[in-house]
Amino acid sequence: MLAGCKTKDFFADIPAGCGSPGSGQNVKNGLGMNIFYRVCDADCTANVLRGARLKFGCARPLSEVRPGFYRKVSAIAGPPLKANMDHQTEVFTLPRGRAATWLLHAGADIPRAIRVALVGSLFGTLPIFAGGVLNTVAVAWVLARRHPTTAFHIWLALEIAVCLARLFVLVVARRRARERKSTLTDAYVLLAPLWGATVGYGALVSVLSGDWVAATLSFLSAAAMVGGICFRNFGAPRLVAVMIFLSLGPCCLGAILADEPTLWLTLLQIPFYLFAMSAAAWRLNGMLVSTMKAEQENDRRARHDELTGLLNRAGLFQAVRSRAPVHAALLYLDLDGFKAVNDAHGHEVGDTLLALVARRLRHLSGEGSLVARLGGDEFVIVTPPHADPLVLADLIVHELAKPFQPDGAAPLEIGVSIGIAMFGHHHDELDGVLRDADNALYEAKRAGKRRWVSAAEREAVGLVA
Repeated sequence: MLAGCKTKDFFADIPAGCGSPGSGQNVKNGLGMNIFYRVCDADCTANVLRGARLKFGCARPLSEVRPGFYRKVSAIAGPPLKANMDHQTEVFTLPRGRAATWLLHAGADIPRAIRVALVGSLFGTLPIFAGGVLNTVAVAWVLARRHPTTAFHIWLALEIAVCLARLFVLVVARRRARERKSTLTDAYVLLAPLWGATVGYGALVSVLSGDWVAATLSFLSAAAMVGGICFRNFGAPRLVAVMIFLSLGPCCLGAILADEPTLWLTLLQIPFYLFAMSAAAWRLNGMLVSTMKAEQENDRRARHDELTGLLNRAGLFQAVRSRAPVHAALLYLDLDGFKAVNDAHGHEVGDTLLALVARRLRHLSGEGSLVARLGGDEFVIVTPPHADPLVLADLIVHELAKPFQPDGAAPLEIGVSIGIAMFGHHHDELDGVLRDADNALYEAKRAGKRRWVSAAEREAVGLVA
């Protein structure tokens, strides 16, 4: 068994007329059936466990199926699943100003993708926004009618102005986020504390009016909004603390100025409440960030080969779909002599050799290329558009023939055979291009190994019909 491989059992569909997918399998040629499979391919197994169904095409007659045909399992399996974050339809930009950046700080060493997701959580949805707006505006309007004084009219005007500004920024930001343009994140974030300040101002003028009905209603409104502030904005704990302070802080000031000793109890209650709710926001934020980091790591592992750090099959399919390669080439590599090295020196040295090969391939392929390990000793490179795949193939054959030097071991020598196929020549989908490249690779192996064969050249010389 190759280094890094694990044997897994699963069912696959074999269409009528197809040859055996691997040596040692009992397949009746000419019959379509479900058959029990054992495959040495960690990446393919991962996709099967995630619910993918293996589809096997009949590339050539049974007599032409070569030993080691397990490569077809990794090459033809169904497309991988996408990560949740890739389904995001709205992407909000990070703040640029110092004030908004400080308010949205959620801790050190948070990856950018998670910070962007946390920013997006602050924008919420219009129904949630409307609930808070209607509450504060309704309370201000009722009390302005009860006390038609300048202070209450200012409160009502401020509530309407700030809420309209927030609504405008929210609608524009969400539209720009769907268009993947820069959003008004700084303005939206800075308007939030201003809204908290208007709630606090209303509580202050209400308690100073001497009307305990107005004071009770405004205090209840402020306290109710604090709960929503905490549990809606815990993606930004500092913003939560500032908004709670601006909403409830004026209640303490009003308690002092109202000359009512009973209200002095709020001088103990509100600071404790501020501390408790802020601590809850930080705790919830920590749980959210930890969960998102774990999800991000799981997504990375699902798309990358753990041994080499390259893309695995699922990651390759996802990356190719995201870039839609036009005028790009696919190089299908199979190491020559790797099995002998692995058998002679053991799996640990074999794994080290695979990692060294991956490092060399990543360096040789250059910027803009996709480099993947499909399993075992097979690798795939998708070049950038208009790159010359034949020059790259020559370079890889030459460079991989040079000895590899694992730590504490003698130099190891292997080679590589390469099949080359172009996107758009016969196929635009990765499945078809992989199949063309695999057929070309078979010709390179049959011609003596340590060389490359292009699918287009095979056609030109009449090797395929």
